[in-house]
Amino acid sequence: MNQHTYEKMMSMRLFGMAETYKDQCHQADISEWGFEERLTLLIDAESDQRLSDKITRLTKNANLSDTQAHVEGIKYYSDRGLNREVFLNLADNKYIFEPKNIVLVGATGSGKSYIACALGNNACQSALKVRYYRLPDLFTELELARAQGTYKKILKQLENCELLILDEWLLIPATSQSQQDLLEILERRYRQHATIFCSQFSIDGWHQRLGSGALADAILDRALAKSKIIPIQGDKSMRSR
Repeated sequence: MNQHTYEKMMSMRLFGMAETYKDQCHQADISEWGFEERLTLLIDAESDQRLSDKITRLTKNANLSDTQAHVEGIKYYSDRGLNREVFLNLADNKYIFEPKNIVLVGATGSGKSYIACALGNNACQSALKVRYYRLPDLFTELELARAQGTYKKILKQLENCELLILDEWLLIPATSQSQQDLLEILERRYRQHATIFCSQFSIDGWHQRLGSGALADAILDRALAKSKIIPIQGDKSMRSR
């Protein structure tokens, strides 16, 4: 192995290529390999390494509440009323590109967050930008951003992520300011990117929890106009199961 070449690769951060080059040089039959064959393997290794690093970075930045959740782990107990085919179809991420919002509605402990994080992890594995927020935490972050002068920056980040997960949706009734924040966020994402809403309140009660009025109408229009509603039934908490 040419140590100088290896070190150059490492200094250029071509880590996948460097390690594959080192492995090649330790193979007894390396002299029988053609130049194009070796080069192809080096480039493939570097491409795979960069994709793996990107997925790791995206998964970390998603800030999911459950980083171990995955679509294959969703439980289809009969009392939950979940359709396996629905989630197998969602696993192809087409809803993100359409885009189509997902609304998960169920009681506390019904497993809404797990399903949302499973879909979020699945999107990260396809190298898509995902961001998870508890809605109360998002309101706090936006309030702090206004005070620090970074409000527009946060809005831009929310606008650009390909999948936004809003957990504990309307757990706390919206104030006048949070109404405006939600409308701004959803307006920027409307017809551009998908959003997953997790709520323990039926959709019929959302208008009132949004403060009623024209702003509530506008928020609901953008949240529900193109959405797939998935009710989660059952009285038994997934935590106790």
